[in-house]
Amino acid sequence: MIRIFGALFLLTLGLGAAPARFTQDRFAIGFWVPPKATNNLPERYREIRDAHFNLVIGTAGFTAEEQIRVCEPLGLKVLVDAEDASKPLPEGPACWGYSLTDEPGTTAFPALASRVASLREQRPGRLGYINLFPNYAAPEQLRATNYNEYLRRFIETVKPDVLSMDHYPLMSPGNDSRGEYLRNLESMRKHSVAAGIPFWNFFHSMPFGDRMDPTEAQIRWMIHASIAHGSKGILYFCYWTPGKGNGGTGEFPKGGALLTAEGIKTRHYDEARRINAGLEQWGPVLMRLTGQGVLRYTTGSSSAELARTGLLSLMRVGSDPESTFLVGALNHADGRRAVLLLNHNMAYTAWPTVVFDSEEEVREVSREDGREHPLLDDSPELPGVQLSFGAGDARLFLLPPAKK
Repeated sequence: MIRIFGALFLLTLGLGAAPARFTQDRFAIGFWVPPKATNNLPERYREIRDAHFNLVIGTAGFTAEEQIRVCEPLGLKVLVDAEDASKPLPEGPACWGYSLTDEPGTTAFPALASRVASLREQRPGRLGYINLFPNYAAPEQLRATNYNEYLRRFIETVKPDVLSMDHYPLMSPGNDSRGEYLRNLESMRKHSVAAGIPFWNFFHSMPFGDRMDPTEAQIRWMIHASIAHGSKGILYFCYWTPGKGNGGTGEFPKGGALLTAEGIKTRHYDEARRINAGLEQWGPVLMRLTGQGVLRYTTGSSSAELARTGLLSLMRVGSDPESTFLVGALNHADGRRAVLLLNHNMAYTAWPTVVFDSEEEVREVSREDGREHPLLDDSPELPGVQLSFGAGDARLFLLPPAKK
């Protein structure tokens, strides 16, 4: 009798429990526009995995059920296209959740809140995914007076499990809007940390409108700038070129995504494969980091903020020109600090002398195997420790906790 009563008591507690929320278990490497081919789709998804992606957003070519079945043995997760609320929700181990809408204004938030709450009841643990506007959207698009109000209202109303936005900075000669991209990432960082949820963001990997076709160094920079702010997911726009003949709207006449509208790999496919291979190795560490802020710093300049990042100085070597870095300060879940150093220049390498505040105990997270290795000097014949950076490239270091 006591056992029966106890079981009933636990059952009663369970009936009143809130449905399980989505928990992100890996660093997301994903994209917009899945393959739109009409044949060889399983092989197309093998190409996705071969480029070290682990997340597909949206459904094309397959039915959602077929897409989930193909993704599972490849280790791919999928956010199934679910804009139409009247259609049944497919399920399966590879289903991370459901893509509900893109770039809503605040007037849509109450309805989205109901949809997200309903999804949690129907599919506990799955993500109701919503992608937001960037900070350069007009107030009439946001339906808010400013961007921070837009983010605040989204979080308070919808109560999302992930914060996501798209931002495509201008990076053409004489027209560089990367500062606005960084401000957008900082807004995402602050709001995601306050809400206790991860954030992701899209960047462009193809030309469109007044956005030039990015170089590999520019793609690296956009990704690493996001990571410096503590993001838990980076998303390419686009994987498959949304050509007019494949259901697109004709907005992208140049083409040039990772695959063309006809399914031919472009140079961006191999670029993404190289970049993503390193991100995949970094991923377990990145999932344990929380962004504290990012400092833009030019070698040799004076800044009281630099010491708060875990660095004492960044100096040019000999006759090298001064270099600008983004210094991402992050905290590790085990109490250590992390520093991501990003070469802000997308055209030239940088090779500074770096002094950490605890140099003997600094470890670098390897892109080759994901392990922590002792800090190595790239120029052992010179005094101090020198570190080399490719254009738009970054390196990730772990430091002991700050001394109190």
